[in-house]
Amino acid sequence: MRSLIDILDLSTAEIEELTVMAEDIIARPDAYAHRMAGKKLATLFFEPSTRTRMSFEAAMYDLGGNVISMASAGSSSAAKGESVADTVKTVSCYADIIAMRHPKEGAALVAAKNAGVPVINAGDGGHCHPTQTLADLLTIKREKGRFSNLVVGLCGDLKFGRTVHSLIQALARYEGVKFVLISPEELKVPSYVKRDVLARRGIPYEQTTDLLGVLPDLDILYMTRVQRERFFNEEDYLRLKDRYILTPEKLKAAREDLSIMHPLPRVNEISVAIDADPRACYFKQVKNGKFMRMALILKLMEEAGK
Repeated sequence: MRSLIDILDLSTAEIEELTVMAEDIIARPDAYAHRMAGKKLATLFFEPSTRTRMSFEAAMYDLGGNVISMASAGSSSAAKGESVADTVKTVSCYADIIAMRHPKEGAALVAAKNAGVPVINAGDGGHCHPTQTLADLLTIKREKGRFSNLVVGLCGDLKFGRTVHSLIQALARYEGVKFVLISPEELKVPSYVKRDVLARRGIPYEQTTDLLGVLPDLDILYMTRVQRERFFNEEDYLRLKDRYILTPEKLKAAREDLSIMHPLPRVNEISVAIDADPRACYFKQVKNGKFMRMALILKLMEEAGK
């Protein structure tokens, strides 16, 4: 039974297949409106979520399917000590496919090994978030027309940011990509990502604390928030949370064709004054996420023979 736990579970050819299907869904929504009729998606979110959860639910409804949900981790049997393995075995009796978010890294893999239906990782701790990466990739494809020959700036929390880790893994497979890693010293990309992904593939990258200094070189600027929930020390969070704030004044140094992305939620790191700038793509990412999740559900369900 195939699941999606990590973005590397998909080949570049499969990513292209999903982007093509997503663009067809955008162009011909009526052709997909009943594809999942009679099927059920279960959303198991052991961590708070707005966009990802609602995106999965909207995707399944737009395919003509139904959704069953766990109200919250606190009101589920997880609060009684039930294991992830037992939870997904149970939910597999009710649903045809599961989307799961969990605060512990590796929980989605445990779920996939024990479920009787496909499992989609909707984020596991600080590890990865493959469907956000699919949303990011569709946005890049629609904005830039390509995945290759890009200078990609990643800014903010690069240590705990699972969306950043997944996007680096995905784009590192394409020719001519360079990463500019912009963060405080305390929130740099983990050494295993630099060693196992960037160095191993010979991907050029630059590390800096200076956003303004590198802004003119970027094709894409991917902003992230500093995640309070990943910190053990409140003082460290408060010291770092507003280190990078993108404003219209700072954007004067950027290229006219820059694409500004953000996985959301936004706190202070992008001024609301930038929302009207044609370079702002973060709400387009939200829409693109739904279409890519629709394409992914269709692919996994078809491969499962459902």
